[in-house]
Amino acid sequence: MPDSFILVKGGTFKNKASNYYGKGVVVSDFYIDKYDVTQKEWIEVMGNNPSQFKGDNRPVETVSWYDAIEYCNKRSIKEGLQPYYRIDRRSKDPNNQPDPKFGELDHIKWTVTINEGANGYRLPTEAQWEYAASGGQLSQGYTYSGSDNIDDVAWYWRNSGDNTLTGWWSWPAIAQNHDQTQPVGSKKPNELGLYDMSGNVREWCWDWRGSLASNVADPRGSQSGFGKVWKGGGWMGVAFTAAVAFRGSLAANGSGPDQGFRVVLSP
Repeated sequence: MPDSFILVKGGTFKNKASNYYGKGVVVSDFYIDKYDVTQKEWIEVMGNNPSQFKGDNRPVETVSWYDAIEYCNKRSIKEGLQPYYRIDRRSKDPNNQPDPKFGELDHIKWTVTINEGANGYRLPTEAQWEYAASGGQLSQGYTYSGSDNIDDVAWYWRNSGDNTLTGWWSWPAIAQNHDQTQPVGSKKPNELGLYDMSGNVREWCWDWRGSLASNVADPRGSQSGFGKVWKGGGWMGVAFTAAVAFRGSLAANGSGPDQGFRVVLSP
């Protein structure tokens, strides 16, 4: 087990701010990396660096959901673990639906399924991510991951550049302020010792976006949808997207300089 992984003890959701609180959802034990996957880790496995803001200890970004899946399998093989995902590049996934507003955004549509019982690296489910971000059994009920004061725990549009920004969100102001990703672990951790689960980069989850009701009813998440869930907000995001309960989504082939991920393992 890598030194940076933390065992998250399972149970029901304690944080009332969570979408899953009081819904009877039980999360099993799992290990999660206390940091986002860094550029150094990505380069060691993938041999390239797609990130816009370069730095070994910064989170890798500008990676699609498919990129993250491939990383998980390649890292598993590199470390002698059994890959968790089966990737079929030849068949289009019927569960990958067009966006109801914008139509067909993902023309890759690999069919990715789980290799049950495999011990390799994987993306967290939305339930696992939200459980860990909200503090698990040690939760203090914070809005953000580790605090009610966003500046304590998150890099977001106001604080991720040269100066502290005020007023309304403005892309020209963000660009002029040189907002960007920051080295992982630079803010305070949450109750479990996890860093950057609010802010820095948005984090891919396994789940289809689907409906919240579907994801809460089944901790494995929706079985189909029009995009993959991301959580946690990012360096250019507004504060509410960094809350543990916020759900974002993006086509699986989408990416951006604020889009990264972290990985989990079975105990």
